[in-house]
Amino acid sequence: MGQSLVKNYVHIVFSTKYREKLIFPPYEQELHAYLGGVCNELECPVLIVGGYTNHVHILCMLSKKIALMTMVQKIKASSSKWYKTKDKSLKNFFWQDGYGAFSVNPSEVDVVIGYIKNQHEHHRKKGFKEEYRGFLKKYKVAYNEDYVWD
Repeated sequence: MGQSLVKNYVHIVFSTKYREKLIFPPYEQELHAYLGGVCNELECPVLIVGGYTNHVHILCMLSKKIALMTMVQKIKASSSKWYKTKDKSLKNFFWQDGYGAFSVNPSEVDVVIGYIKNQHEHHRKKGFKEEYRGFLKKYKVAYNEDYVWD
């Protein structure tokens, strides 16, 4: 086979350090657009970026040219540095060390897009920790509660 053909949808989730509520208007939409721009620069076409006050969700297609770990590291480093320049109150902004990344079946992409679009409404009923534990359970990811929140 002469070509490498890849189509991997990935749903990436990560929070602010200590889940601090530092993502808010008027910077929230700018941050989401910035995150999407970094994904696109890394040849990981973004479908949607969304989130809430203390975390983000990114749905993109993982490029065949970059490892997931490297992509997430570049997204977090670049966006953290950029976000701190938006306001003096954001000088202590950091992302958490870890992340969650979940493969998405192509037939479920629209469902995930809808879910990400609806984050503000969703989080009126459920906190981030509960949401994240739900993803870990759904995707059967083994984890240690003592370390997942650092």
